[in-house]
Amino acid sequence: MRLVVVRPVKPEEGARWKGLIQQHHYLGLRHLVGETILHVAEVEGHWVGLLGWCSAALKVTVRDQWIGWTPQQKQRRLKYVAQNARYLLLADRQQVPNLASRILAMSVRRLSEDWQRVYGHPVVLAETFVDGARFPGTCYRAAGWEYLGETHGFGKNAMRYTEHGKPKQVFVRPLFRGAEGWLREPFDVPALGAQQAVNLNRIPIQGKEGLLAALARVPDPRDPHGKRHSLVYILAIAACAVLAGMRGYRQVADFAAELTPEALRRLGGRPQSSTGALRAPSEPTIRRTLSRIDALAFERELGTFLQRIGLGGAVALDGKTLRGSGQDTGKPQHLLAAVTHGTSITVSQLAVGEKTNEIPEAPRVLEPLDLRGRVLTADAMHAQQSFARFVVEDKGADYVLTAKDNQKTINRLLAAQDWSLFPPVHRDGERPRAH
Repeated sequence: MRLVVVRPVKPEEGARWKGLIQQHHYLGLRHLVGETILHVAEVEGHWVGLLGWCSAALKVTVRDQWIGWTPQQKQRRLKYVAQNARYLLLADRQQVPNLASRILAMSVRRLSEDWQRVYGHPVVLAETFVDGARFPGTCYRAAGWEYLGETHGFGKNAMRYTEHGKPKQVFVRPLFRGAEGWLREPFDVPALGAQQAVNLNRIPIQGKEGLLAALARVPDPRDPHGKRHSLVYILAIAACAVLAGMRGYRQVADFAAELTPEALRRLGGRPQSSTGALRAPSEPTIRRTLSRIDALAFERELGTFLQRIGLGGAVALDGKTLRGSGQDTGKPQHLLAAVTHGTSITVSQLAVGEKTNEIPEAPRVLEPLDLRGRVLTADAMHAQQSFARFVVEDKGADYVLTAKDNQKTINRLLAAQDWSLFPPVHRDGERPRAH
């Protein structure tokens, strides 16, 4: 079987690609709409196929019904759908078996990665429109595309939709299993965003064991008169924003502004009495509220909730000095926190007093957490026998602790170990060393 390669068109090859489409494709080459990716298929260096991808069509009834998304979800997530607007074979199909479907499948496999590299976001669903009077759509069916039905026979011309009387067959192809479900979820799933590490749709929000019930235990310091949003509503939005990778008041506010009415309702939003519309809290409201609440209570309740639902794996013990916090007392405040790996969520935190240090405070930070079966990481300060015994015996966890060269006793014990019995291996394959 002859080797077929599909790759993006190089900048210097763009004119050749467009010229061949203009000359040989029955539609010619009008401007491809929005974001575009051009692919070429080669066999032994010879061009045998061309594919042109662009932004999805705005109005496709059968596609929208198949996905099941709301107008708000469609407006936000249409960019994750790509349209195969041009497909041209340059070689005789008899020269390479199943050439059309093979090229199409190979182009689809690399499409999301190419889109991410060029435009900074992936695509998760592909669509195309086939003129049934000319083609039966065999290669799309052979490549695993699903036929949804026909369009209504309208086309967009000069910013207006006009009837042309030539309905097209609509085919779609999810680029990932379950991708069509991602497009209709209340919150963006991790695959749709570069930052997001937690799938908010899988977090219990309502009910006695949900996020709202946990955050309801945080005291509300605000004046009871004139409150437009409940404290639980604001805190739930802030918590979800942090879980989605947002940092800072502005990013939290931007996250809230992009939530659909369905998501706002799930987070405890109440319709306005005058219009019945759901409104997200503004950036000043979020900033003012979060700066006044008991931050430790918020982190404690959120951390306990996340631990209860089993979010995250390994936990890191990390101490930080708050810059600028010592203006009144002269000594900056030092915090010791337990933070989840990967998502960087603080699940427990305590202030370290002026007359102590992190070592005696570490067990207090970890005490409320369920660490059974997890791994705890910490720096060399916590490489103490008593702390290691507490992690293993009291918390039921494993640990990874750093040992520095100036910790002579630990280094001597490590050097005396028979590492063949339990050989941790560095990435470079060297024997373990004490650091």
